[in-house]
Amino acid sequence: MGIERGIFNRAQLLLGSDAMERLNSIKVIIFGVGGVGSWCAESLVRSGISHLTVVDSDRVCITNINRQLMATVKTVGQVKVEALKERLLTINPMAEIDARQQIFSEETADSFCLDSYDYIIDAIDSLKDKRLLIEMACNTKAVFFSSMGAALKMDPTRIKVAEFWKVEGCPLARALRQRFKRLKRKPARKFLCVYSDELLENKGHNASCGTEKCMCPKAKNGPGDAALLNHEWCSSKAQINGSLMHITAIFGMTIAGLVVKDAAGRP
Repeated sequence: MGIERGIFNRAQLLLGSDAMERLNSIKVIIFGVGGVGSWCAESLVRSGISHLTVVDSDRVCITNINRQLMATVKTVGQVKVEALKERLLTINPMAEIDARQQIFSEETADSFCLDSYDYIIDAIDSLKDKRLLIEMACNTKAVFFSSMGAALKMDPTRIKVAEFWKVEGCPLARALRQRFKRLKRKPARKFLCVYSDELLENKGHNASCGTEKCMCPKAKNGPGDAALLNHEWCSSKAQINGSLMHITAIFGMTIAGLVVKDAAGRP
């Protein structure tokens, strides 16, 4: 505990020892560790979270370097969750980081045992999978926070927090609500989202990065791993939009702040 006392001295000074004990004991899972989720993970670990599961199927692409915490020229081609875990353990070597290279989907959802977590964080891009995670997380006792779209933004002063049904000006939130309405279902409870009502347009042209390291030649055994084989992440998404680190990082750190505030304030 000696090294942890030193690491979290300033946090303990602000929050108190009881709150730090709660932060040390809770279990958090983050789905998606890209531009939003990676910074959220770093902020949580630096704030005293010691039990963290990070979930993402991607490998680091050279196009990730402008906004993702663990993405550097040295980590291109590495499994994102593994590169992130290595980084987080340099912050707190005592932390328990569970790195899971998986896709959250209908086929894999039950393998995550969502009921075992105190906090569930959604930083998923896929509309279908995001909708599923929202529905499942809201049926657990865990506190749930979700990131709406962080691409096509530049103004940090327009980043806000609101309940899902009150988010305004975000196309992703609108699409999710429309999907719930089409299915004639609603999340079982309310939850907070980080979002921005700013919406810019892409001015450049997107193309494959051309980096062979972005190809995934081999996958681990486990649910959904077939989808990881021979997959070029940077050019295979249905839509790719420009994004900047100062926006994605604020999204992620805002969610981390919500977790810390909630956990520290609990009896």
